Amino acid sequence: MTRALIADDERLMREQLRARLLEVWPDLEIVAEAKNGQEAVALTEQHHPDIVFLDIRMPVLTGVDAARQIAQLPTFDEADGWPGCEIVFITAYDQYAVQAFEQGVVDYVLKPAERERLLVTVARIRQRMADRATQTRNGVDDAPTPLPAHTPDMQQLLQKLAGQLNPQAPAKLQWIQATVRQAIQMIPVEDVLFFVSDEKYTRVQTATVEALIRKPIKELVEELDMQLFWQIHRSTLVNVKAVAGVSRDERGRQLVSVRGSNEKLEVSRSYTGLFKAM
Repeated sequence: MTRALIADDERLMREQLRARLLEVWPDLEIVAEAKNGQEAVALTEQHHPDIVFLDIRMPVLTGVDAARQIAQLPTFDEADGWPGCEIVFITAYDQYAVQAFEQGVVDYVLKPAERERLLVTVARIRQRMADRATQTRNGVDDAPTPLPAHTPDMQQLLQKLAGQLNPQAPAKLQWIQATVRQAIQMIPVEDVLFFVSDEKYTRVQTATVEALIRKPIKELVEELDMQLFWQIHRSTLVNVKAVAGVSRDERGRQLVSVRGSNEKLEVSRSYTGLFKAM
């Protein structure tokens, strides 16, 4: 059974969406409801739903910021079998948002949820889920299409929406202040080939310098220009301009070769579909 979570700060809107969803998708299981974005992230991590319906404007944490955090949660090659989830935004009529959603990067539902529009969203989601299931069954060589939350288009859209919801947000990082041996060095962001995190530090790699910073990948995703960097693993960001190619090792894992470095970066299974055309 497909499992879903609904997040909206208005109780009546949650009840209305739940009722409409059960009309158009009777075997959908609503596993939890959240009143704000922070609850949505916590409940997603707890229940591992297949779909998360997020109100775009919520207190504590907006739906957009919640979506960005949900995209950073551990998935099945890093945790206990969860492949990640589809994201559907719930919104009042925001012209900028609907225009972005109509490009097909992510699905949306307008308030109050209309049966006809919800049928379109449900059909799209079911088709994508069926396609991924088929691709997964066909084996490693036919990498599953990544979830929308795990695509550069989605990351760029979320970054754009976050900026429109919060126009006072800081500008994107232009410099990285990092520790190189015993000194602090200012590294231009465009010179960074990739970022790789462990539990405590993130390694910043350029063609000539290896440095460390105390900033996790999930924060860098919010602060960097995601048109310049692609996330290929929960712990790895790579400069798109530095990608030389993608190969597979004897275990079938995708490995990204980077210009200016002999290191090869592993692509998480959640992101393997990013390089289908390469």
